[in-house]
Amino acid sequence: MSTRSSLTVFALAGRVHIQATLIACSFLCHYLAVEADDSSDNDALKEEVIVKGDPRDIPTRSNLGTLTTVDGRDLELARPLHPHEVFVRIPGIWVVKNSGQEHLTGLRSAVLAGSGACGSYLLLEDNIPVRPIGFCNVNGLFELNVEQADRVAVLRGPASAIYGGNAMRGVINVRPFAGGEEINTLSLETGPHDYSQVRLTWYNNKVQAKFHSTDTNGFRDDTGYAQQKLNVGWTSNFGSWDASHTLSMTSLRQETGGYVLGYQSYNNQNVRKTNPNPEAYRNADSLRLSSQFDNGSNLYIYPYARMSRMNFLQHFLPGQPREDNEQISAGAILLRETQLSALSMKLGAQLEWFRAALVQRQQRPTVGSPFLQATRPAGTHYDFVVTGGTYALFQSATKNWGARHEVEESVRLERSQYQYDNRHLDGNTRDDGSMCGFGGCLYTRPSDRSDSFTSIAARIGYKFLVTDNARFWVISSIGYRPPQITELYRLQSGQTVADLNSEHTRSFEIGWKSSWRTLDVAFAIYFDSSSNLIFRDANGMNVSDGATVSSGVEIEINWHVNKVHEITIASTFSNHEYDFTRNLARGEVIFSGHQMDTAPRVLAHARWTAKIGSVGRGEVEINRIGSYYLNAANTARYGGHNVVNFRMDFQLSKQWSVFGRILNVFDTYYADRADFAFGRYRYFPADLRQVFVGIKRRF
Repeated sequence: MSTRSSLTVFALAGRVHIQATLIACSFLCHYLAVEADDSSDNDALKEEVIVKGDPRDIPTRSNLGTLTTVDGRDLELARPLHPHEVFVRIPGIWVVKNSGQEHLTGLRSAVLAGSGACGSYLLLEDNIPVRPIGFCNVNGLFELNVEQADRVAVLRGPASAIYGGNAMRGVINVRPFAGGEEINTLSLETGPHDYSQVRLTWYNNKVQAKFHSTDTNGFRDDTGYAQQKLNVGWTSNFGSWDASHTLSMTSLRQETGGYVLGYQSYNNQNVRKTNPNPEAYRNADSLRLSSQFDNGSNLYIYPYARMSRMNFLQHFLPGQPREDNEQISAGAILLRETQLSALSMKLGAQLEWFRAALVQRQQRPTVGSPFLQATRPAGTHYDFVVTGGTYALFQSATKNWGARHEVEESVRLERSQYQYDNRHLDGNTRDDGSMCGFGGCLYTRPSDRSDSFTSIAARIGYKFLVTDNARFWVISSIGYRPPQITELYRLQSGQTVADLNSEHTRSFEIGWKSSWRTLDVAFAIYFDSSSNLIFRDANGMNVSDGATVSSGVEIEINWHVNKVHEITIASTFSNHEYDFTRNLARGEVIFSGHQMDTAPRVLAHARWTAKIGSVGRGEVEINRIGSYYLNAANTARYGGHNVVNFRMDFQLSKQWSVFGRILNVFDTYYADRADFAFGRYRYFPADLRQVFVGIKRRF
């Protein structure tokens, strides 16, 4: 079966109505019923400096780094509508909510919005990259089942020496099955705007499965979506090899909302629920299969295969062309771990192949000025295929001196190759080969070509155990990301070749973690500088000669007040600046020393969690997004906001429990995202108070 056919079948299956799903789930749970165990108390949020013990972590395990984990119990209480609600609990990262399930991410950086900017951080599922190195998805988190994961972890800071390209600023790793509560459950939930969700988890001796289906009309006009996510894990044996496998599938059908326009229009009752682009949509499907083979002698093999496709209306562009993209890829990670006295070494390799295709086609003539009409004709703008591969060798070693000193180093050599095949006319002509007015059509298609990028990343760190409960660490690292194929081959008028270099980041970090009887405290201070920043200049050309500097302090505090109450704080104080000067399009100018746009200096999260007797739990959280500039010229600003949320769950019996949450308790008017472009303020307004309730059955 072809890639397109496989994904089509999955998409159709994923859209089966929730009522049919409930019948099937109830039938299954009836015959697979097991008695529920009492849930144990686990720390929901942990600041890790040492990560050990789970074989699925071995290919990329590091003893040094600032890693924060949100576990499945915390995720079950949060029951996030959007990944933003998970990542506010982690310092150093801001996942900005756009329309529906769309989002943008900043990880020890400003929020990055360019077509290839998502290559600055790496998305993993069970330590396997979700997409090929040159074909990232800026909305990539909707291809992961964050909602039902056993563990979501964020490693902050350059990690390319461990994980490879795209881990330039950090790594997000979602673990569907990582030793969470193994109980069969079925839950139903309802909320405003015709929101409904069904969740199923099922376990037996060798097979685990998680599924959820969500439908909502959205609080703005024509902004509903339906999404389904499925994870299946199982184990097997092949001779002397033990194997574990994970299958993941996702489907999203979304009506997309555009920005509302006008200064502070998110406060306007007559505007905030409107959608200037009711015609916009996004459809996306993904399928992944990965395995771990372990022969019991510290040799590990991790093969994987992936497919994805997406089509959406580019309502934000004049003429509103439609983009269709898809990829199929496969690869393997091989690792050998050895121990020589106090020296632990890991040697490995990664091989990956991919084939990606992209088509951009405009159905109707462009509406607007004579210039827009002439330079953006209807028809096919881009139609190309890129085949590529990544080949990497990596090594790391850890040396211990006594019980208190440890040094770790990692080095990775990686080469990425792209073979670009233009399936349309070369140049920037119309479909029929005729020239556009005003000097030519906007969209330029390069001639067939090949490109390759070779990078070396290094990382060295030192850890000192001050006491049994306090540790100090220092890390210096270099990260990189190769250009993405959309940056290399999706060009505009005047540029026939994008001569781009890989982006690089150099980082220095100091950290401290202490644990007392009832108090855990961790903080990290970092200084980053980036070079070869890829951006589009005033001539519409993709160039890679920008630079940025960043610094920040990340703080986590977990105070166990007593056996009932717990207070958690996760805060970030950062500064992200441009380190170059350049004129941009539409009269905007970048000045060295200016703040990067969409880069709040303050991101703060605090929550109070309390047990309700012996059978319930509740939490109140407050999230602070500080003010930030909306443009590179630093002439427009959003004032920031505070939002309070409440969540609880209560166990009625061993089999039944109820749960609920109130988002935006105080009916605060704010913007999920603010921007300034084309001389106008524009926003994605946030919803007001929302109440959700649900019931869960254990089997």
